[in-house]
Amino acid sequence: MEGTAPRGFAAFRKKFIGDRAFYAALVSLVLPLAIQQGITSFVNLLDNVMVGALCTESISGVAIVNQLVFVFNLTIFGALSGASIFGAQYAGVGDHDGLRHTFRFKLIIGVLITALATTLFSVFGEELIALYIHDTAAGAASPELTMSEAKGYLSIALWGLFPFMLSQSFASTLRETGETKAPMRASIVSILVNFVLNYLLIYGKFGFPNMGVRGAALATVIARFVEAAYLVAYTYENRAKHPFIAGALRSLRIPAALVKRILATGAPLLVNEFLWSAGTALINQCYSYRGLQVVAATNITSTVWQLFAVIMFAMGSAISILCGQKLGAGDIRGAREENTKLIFADVVLHVFVGLVIVAFSGWIPRIYNVGDDVRALTASMIAISGATLWLHALTHAAYFTIRSGGRTLITFLFDSGYTWAVALPLAYVLCYRTPLDIVLVYACLQACDLIKVALSMPLLVKGTWARNIIS
Repeated sequence: MEGTAPRGFAAFRKKFIGDRAFYAALVSLVLPLAIQQGITSFVNLLDNVMVGALCTESISGVAIVNQLVFVFNLTIFGALSGASIFGAQYAGVGDHDGLRHTFRFKLIIGVLITALATTLFSVFGEELIALYIHDTAAGAASPELTMSEAKGYLSIALWGLFPFMLSQSFASTLRETGETKAPMRASIVSILVNFVLNYLLIYGKFGFPNMGVRGAALATVIARFVEAAYLVAYTYENRAKHPFIAGALRSLRIPAALVKRILATGAPLLVNEFLWSAGTALINQCYSYRGLQVVAATNITSTVWQLFAVIMFAMGSAISILCGQKLGAGDIRGAREENTKLIFADVVLHVFVGLVIVAFSGWIPRIYNVGDDVRALTASMIAISGATLWLHALTHAAYFTIRSGGRTLITFLFDSGYTWAVALPLAYVLCYRTPLDIVLVYACLQACDLIKVALSMPLLVKGTWARNIIS
């Protein structure tokens, strides 16, 4: 009996805890991604505070437009993800031609989606914004001013869609080869430009025009172009290190068989990201029914949450890349074993990060120039987000695990299927059909991700996600 515990712990350690080499490789991949995302999220928080210093209508207007842009961003992410699955596996076996073809596919599909989104937002922008603006109680935020601020912001923000798509195409391909530092540097330069220009253009400092929310939009657009230019220049200057770029733009040719395979694998991802992001935007539209104060509070909460969730996002990318490379090399067992350790580390880490969020939830809203009602609401929402962060980390890791093996139909059902079948109907009923306090509504929607956990665990344990899709 005395030897049982050590044997049990040894088995636990072997299954869930990696060696030093494992964590060294993980940190080398996650740290640059986390730093990049962390700096981006921190500057977004500062930008959020700058806009919030104007008035509640300004922060609400910008939040509404960012919901629309969020759908575009996630659709681009989904469109590129199918090619990235193949790209990671091609990179794993050193097939530069295959990686070049997947890169071309990203550019072509990205341009098509960007053109469609630009047209849609230009023609129907006001109608889409109006979905989030409802009559509020006397003395509350002005719907008319919120609409004006949102329209002004959107008219400029549209110009940032193309450089965003271009940056994502280059950055994702570089990461598939293991190059994470260049995208990180590009992001750092971009967000510093964005931060400085925000300060100058929002408030009209040092002789620059006082543009308010329009200045925030212009700063973001310029920063997007800077990031794209950096990545393009870096990739071409280092073509010997990244041979996939050699001749990549001389032709649009992609083998028809590969296009069919990418579309078969990637179409569910594209549709999934669009439906998931659209569903998330509609959930926030349900929140907006409770007033513009709720719009402001959810926007602040989301911005703060993204700052603390940077490691979660980086871990998702790491899981996709590390597992994808092992699967591409034919090491199915190794991919499964490594994935278990990755998910365990991810969840344990975010239990502690969540506790930090809860501890600071009452202090964070004080840095915003909003009413006391918005501050109190925001504090409650941030605390709930912290308490459920581990849950989101687990479902996020499960999504990228299943996706790394090309099981995109499963990810579609797991992600957007769940959003439209469970989360969105629940949000609609609770917001529109019940008098339940918005804080309790928010808590219910965050906690219902437990359903996702119950659905994903059997797939992870059985290992049905793990397969090689390039050979």
